[in-house]
Amino acid sequence: RKKMPNGTLICDSAAAALMKTKGVDAVVVGADRVCANGDTANKIGTYNLSIVAAAHNVPFYVASPFTTLDTELASGDLIEIEERSASEIIESGKAPANMPCWNPAFDVTPAKYISGIITEKGVIEPSEDGSFDVPSFVEANTSKKNAKTE
Repeated sequence: RKKMPNGTLICDSAAAALMKTKGVDAVVVGADRVCANGDTANKIGTYNLSIVAAAHNVPFYVASPFTTLDTELASGDLIEIEERSASEIIESGKAPANMPCWNPAFDVTPAKYISGIITEKGVIEPSEDGSFDVPSFVEANTSKKNAKTE
């Protein structure tokens, strides 16, 4: 376990209070998938965190491996979100056994809330209008790799 310089570990539900009372320099989250327009899919709650960051004028970055950049998927609206069993919620709490549940595994953060997408090949920054061009970044970085191997 390495020490994270200048980092602070908090509970998910404390994020807004921390941003309001103590201030935060930036938020960095992961992603399981990044769409061509910059929308990102990650564990449930990431979208909430992006909105809280925007409300407090805190930059919100996505750190993701280059391999998660999906240029074939135009936007996050096309991502099918896995719904997990209601038993995960019912059995972990004291809810009635027949209580209706909605238990999505992931959510999609719209690109408009993202300040940049960090990969091991560089950072994808939004254009002046706030949009991301993930396909151009992938093409530029794939071309470099192919040029080195030829």
